Amino acid sequence: MSGVVFVGCDATAADKFVSYEQFGAKGDGKSDDFEALVKAHEYANKHGRSVKARDGASYYIGGANRTISIRTNTDFGKARFIIDDTKLENHNADVFKVESDLKPIKLKGIDSLSAGQRRIDVKLPGACVITAIDDTVMRFIRRGGNQNDGSPQTDTFLVDHRGNVDPDTPIIWNFKQLTSLVAMPMDRSPLTLRGGIFTTIANSTESTKYHARGMAIRRSNVVVDKLQHHITGEGKHGPPYRGFINISSCANVVVRDTVLSGHKTYYKIGSAGARVPMGSYDISIKNSLNIALINVSQFNDIMDRSRWGIIGTNFCKNLSYDGCKLSRFDAHQGVTNATIRNSSIGHMGVLLTGFGQFLIENSTVQAKRFINLRQDYGSTWKGDIIKRVAPLSVVLTTVSTTSVTPATCRNGC
Repeated sequence: MSGVVFVGCDATAADKFVSYEQFGAKGDGKSDDFEALVKAHEYANKHGRSVKARDGASYYIGGANRTISIRTNTDFGKARFIIDDTKLENHNADVFKVESDLKPIKLKGIDSLSAGQRRIDVKLPGACVITAIDDTVMRFIRRGGNQNDGSPQTDTFLVDHRGNVDPDTPIIWNFKQLTSLVAMPMDRSPLTLRGGIFTTIANSTESTKYHARGMAIRRSNVVVDKLQHHITGEGKHGPPYRGFINISSCANVVVRDTVLSGHKTYYKIGSAGARVPMGSYDISIKNSLNIALINVSQFNDIMDRSRWGIIGTNFCKNLSYDGCKLSRFDAHQGVTNATIRNSSIGHMGVLLTGFGQFLIENSTVQAKRFINLRQDYGSTWKGDIIKRVAPLSVVLTTVSTTSVTPATCRNGC
């Protein structure tokens, strides 16, 4: 994890915490506390104070087009949060957004990048997560039931204040030109979110539009600890969800001792004209680096085929499971370097496309195949896939490799 050490919240005197009740929250499970939660965090953010929920409270969050901005340590404790998605003003609005006071920097004067380049010519205020895009080049063109024209060539990597590229997050593409080059400064101190029992009352609209309505993490150096997420109210119809924990454009995030829920699988007519399942996630990761899931599990049986695989990822580097029990590990549009240790993977298995080293150690996969290279994205892994059984390790495959993918993936993973 690039040498970053995470620590929890320091003990803080009770009178320095901000409470939701100070801003009018009832916590009775019936009164809509959304606005009170928004205001409590606005105050905490402005004054640099932590937020602490009341143990035993039940905060009801309705469908208003609002987002709770979290920029300070937050202890949700044993409080409950009821997120009612039955009537929404904006299905794209996150309920919580963990974000930084630091602002992104648009980099100018850099016209190209090369794969493996060790330094970019830029001076920055500190370590940054850089995202490069060339929208004239399309990558990961998808085949099968959910076929599409691909996504713009995208790369995300870490640099220090002098522009030196972290060798653990190498540039993997050649960029002959750049549509966008943005640096997001990294906060030096970690932000911790602890506890909380969250229940989503699911939307039942017959829709193919992805719903947010969760906790977006857009800040580097974040720890999510002992969170629980339940889902209720799923019926005959429902939209896909983007992920209750949605991590994007950041680095060094740890999710640990957390329990999530698989979403019910709904279907649509795909772009190829056939009926396909809609992927619906409880955790998703995009354009992010050094993301660790430690002792993360799910309330549903990991072999319950009525539930979609719990995770989806795009354009990430250095993802890891350790001590996890989840229905799948999935890299959609490329992962560079990934590790699974001491874990159990359920019915949807391990689905890969990408680069570098994939290591699976002391783990079980309860799927039709031990590892599937995603056929819809070209069945390609450029690097080593290693299955390790102590004290020996076996390299299963090197360079570019092809594997047969099960029907569930051909029809739309």
